[in-house]
Amino acid sequence: MKNFTIYLTGFLFLFITEIFAQETFESRAKMIASKIESITKEEKAALKTEVEAVNSDLEKGTITAAQADEKKLKLADTRAKNIETRIADVQQELKDLVQQKVDGKIAEQDSTRTFTFHFDPKKHKKNEEGESRTTSQFVFAAGLNNLVTNKAAANSDYRYWGSHFYEWGFTYNTRLMKNANLLHAKYGFSVMYNNLRPTDNRVFVESGKQTNLVTSPIHLKDSRFRNVYLVLPAHLEFDFSGKNTKGDKTVFKTHQSFRFGIGGYIGANIKSKQILKYNDIYGNAVQQKTKGDFNVNDLIYGASAYIGYDEISLYAKYDISPLFADNAVKQNNISVGVRFDFN
Repeated sequence: MKNFTIYLTGFLFLFITEIFAQETFESRAKMIASKIESITKEEKAALKTEVEAVNSDLEKGTITAAQADEKKLKLADTRAKNIETRIADVQQELKDLVQQKVDGKIAEQDSTRTFTFHFDPKKHKKNEEGESRTTSQFVFAAGLNNLVTNKAAANSDYRYWGSHFYEWGFTYNTRLMKNANLLHAKYGFSVMYNNLRPTDNRVFVESGKQTNLVTSPIHLKDSRFRNVYLVLPAHLEFDFSGKNTKGDKTVFKTHQSFRFGIGGYIGANIKSKQILKYNDIYGNAVQQKTKGDFNVNDLIYGASAYIGYDEISLYAKYDISPLFADNAVKQNNISVGVRFDFN
């Protein structure tokens, strides 16, 4: 079933790309995704080297444990900021690429392929019939988040109502047929925030290449594990908004009726953070934030779908890639919530 889902997601990506994108656009988008993955790997590898150097100094006795922890926090914060800064440049590159595609500035045909797709910028503007082939939306989604372990989300180690996800992004919506409004290709970029709150006073602890959930020696008021991803989603959307006739003009509208979409996403982890809240021995409120690798997978890919009416829809996504890269037991993130596509 897992392999079938992977093949289905890959097919949908290729199908949508065949319809509304040339090889030149596709290859450049893949190059940008590769840059994102490369940036995160470089910064995380550098952080790992720096942390090992701090651990070496601690073993030699040249610094105290408190000094070592302080140095690690500063190093992690610096590397996280580096990732954010470098990813921001690549994100702008992606936005420029999509805009060039919409404006018709990308080559109409790639000589390495027999498939041709002629991009007419007039189709992305209101023509004499009053139709608009491409619209844009701001996307926001939120809901519940958890992990699937051994193919089940039951008896989870994480709070069902306390673990959430958030997503925001920008999409283009292209009508695929000139005289029919049913099929649309939706594509763009999103930032995903996946939060997990462990039960039973537990925290995540790295042990080599394994990341384990262990009981905390102190009583915690809150324990939260957050992962942030930059992803490229793509969906095939079925929109039943239909068309209206105004005089001699035909107007096609979107997000005016029942609609559903199916597709997937691929991207990279840009930040992992554990947040702990507790009271110290003096009763003072303490909030501890630890940014690090936590052996989280650098690459994320999965399947997603939504169904709804007008701008609001029910939304579900499932990470086919496991959360932790090398854990003995594979755990996959699953989210269910509400999605808003604002024109």
